[in-house]
Amino acid sequence: MQPRNMSMSGVVDLAAVKAAGEAKAKAEHARAESARQGGTGAVSPASLVIDVDEAGFETEVLQRSTEVPVVIDFWAEWCEPCKQLGPLLERLAVEYNGRFLLAKVDVDANQMLMQQFGIQGIPAVFAVVAGQALPLFQGAAPESQIRQTLDQLIQVGEERFGLTGIVVDAEAGAGDAEAVPAEVPAGPYDALLESAAQALDANDFDGAVQAYRSVLADDPLNTEAKLGLAQADLLGRVAGMDPQQVRKAAAENPADPASQMDAADLDLVGGHVEDAFGRLVETVRRNFGDDRDAVRVRLLELFEVIGPDDPRVVAARTALARVLF
Repeated sequence: MQPRNMSMSGVVDLAAVKAAGEAKAKAEHARAESARQGGTGAVSPASLVIDVDEAGFETEVLQRSTEVPVVIDFWAEWCEPCKQLGPLLERLAVEYNGRFLLAKVDVDANQMLMQQFGIQGIPAVFAVVAGQALPLFQGAAPESQIRQTLDQLIQVGEERFGLTGIVVDAEAGAGDAEAVPAEVPAGPYDALLESAAQALDANDFDGAVQAYRSVLADDPLNTEAKLGLAQADLLGRVAGMDPQQVRKAAAENPADPASQMDAADLDLVGGHVEDAFGRLVETVRRNFGDDRDAVRVRLLELFEVIGPDDPRVVAARTALARVLF
């Protein structure tokens, strides 16, 4: 079975924005259904590491990724670095106690999956979150670096997709029980956030913006609302654009802030994140006063859409600092 609906670049586009809301709704529904039936859905620590082949990829990886981030370890018996990395990932999967699932793929037996992920060498490690695939790292890596990568992955899964992990048998992992609760108490803004997600699904971007702003009025640091507002604003801006006209105007007016901001919005929605950031950094460099500040603010808004920890955002922030100071 082929992996479907995957964005290998990990960028944000219209489908990914909708997928975030849908994945969160599915995760919440699954937890509620488990609680209604009186079950915990707990698994044993051994179930946190699974062997996956092409036939089981749809069920074991894509479907499970709507519940928990799935880390994929592409390996082979003849690969010496794989023999060092594999056991480390397995140990971390157990230690993280259900916050991610480790799927091991033998590339010799699953050549099609290797080709579909565009793997040039092993070991190679990917993740799938809510059906969206993204590369993590290739080759052996220090444990500290792997831990940092996993922490960022888990944070993205929680904040953007509502994935709180799977529950591990309490007797086997009682010490970490709080990290993977069976049920997540409803928060004070859940109704508004759900309303905003539904508005996004219906392409009611103004409604989504209003709902997210209502949350932020009471809780200015609400991460989900900040991300949602940035996405809704972006999608609302591009909804009525004529891409051909926007590209033409940007090409003819390389220093015009409005033209370049419109083109950058299209770049980002189309998945060209670095192009969007580079375009606006250059426009900041070309302008002064209020025009420069308007472009700077728009760039910061686009940073919110992608997320502060993304390396493309980090690089663009550095480039922006250079042209400002």
